[in-house]
Amino acid sequence: MNTSRLKPFFILLIFLSVFSCTRKSEKTQSTPADSRPTTIRKYAAKKGQKKILYVDSVIYQKKLRQIANGDTTGRWPVANQPLPLDGAILPFKRIVAYYGNLYSKNMGILGELPPKDLWTKLKEEIEKWEKADTATPVQPAIHYIAVVAQGEPMKDKTYRMRMPAAQIDSALTIAKMGNAIVFLDVQVGLSSVEKEVPLLENYLKKPNVHLAVDPEFSMKNGGLPGEKIGTLDAKDINFCSDYLANLVRENHLSPKILVIHRFTQGMITNYRQIRLHPEVQIVINMDGWGAPQLKFDTYKRYIQSEPVQFTGFKLFYKNDLKRPQHRMLTPEELLQLQPQPIYIQYQ
Repeated sequence: MNTSRLKPFFILLIFLSVFSCTRKSEKTQSTPADSRPTTIRKYAAKKGQKKILYVDSVIYQKKLRQIANGDTTGRWPVANQPLPLDGAILPFKRIVAYYGNLYSKNMGILGELPPKDLWTKLKEEIEKWEKADTATPVQPAIHYIAVVAQGEPMKDKTYRMRMPAAQIDSALTIAKMGNAIVFLDVQVGLSSVEKEVPLLENYLKKPNVHLAVDPEFSMKNGGLPGEKIGTLDAKDINFCSDYLANLVRENHLSPKILVIHRFTQGMITNYRQIRLHPEVQIVINMDGWGAPQLKFDTYKRYIQSEPVQFTGFKLFYKNDLKRPQHRMLTPEELLQLQPQPIYIQYQ
């Protein structure tokens, strides 16, 4: 055998081996904010169980960097967060939601307009966001207050009213008109998330239904709703996220989204102890109203500076315009924020 003819072949094998090792090394390198392996798809399963499919980690990390929007504080994107399960909405789409309660015209746009007029107006807002950020599709949402804090004690002294199933069903019907997802918002009053959230389980099992909790009306430190601003601790938020994660696993659902409203320091305590799950995506939503600069300052102080996972921003059709010199912020202005809010709520 003429071995001289084999030398080019062996040289080629060595080259391919070195190239392959180099590529593998490159794929596992990461920055502190991108600490997960950049595999195309990631599976995990115990023997006899269904395989679990996660999102494309390369695309996910790229999108996280995009919405961090050049942040130089090192806080965004949030480091070491778990890769979400396949079907996750965030950050691949921006959610634009209409908020309120069908019983009241004073609690938000959702209760002010008939369904057809509501969708005409919401679609106009969606078009503005899609024009302002062509890289991020919009997911419409109906954000319905399913447990409403009250100024009166009610029979059980909890200062909260649970909405009847017929009203929640109506909110789901309105959402179906525009292929929207639904958020059920909980204002616990003198009750607790441990008591209120599980009562919504039949709805939260639905693939298009997600959860929101409002610390403003969680009066665990005493006082009455509306008289002082309430609070939720990381333990309360962890109860909600653990509960949702279990629902996702048990019912083979796509990740749930958990929205927590915030506009003061005390509304969320021990934020560093909030747990993240592949089954749940957490949004801290800037819920304050007023002049544009006040809203920007609130976002920077309580949302940007205390990172959890994703951020949101609420716009008020009435309260943001209470004074003649005030105005509503535009999508273009909000997209200048670091990070960019991926959840937008109109009240």
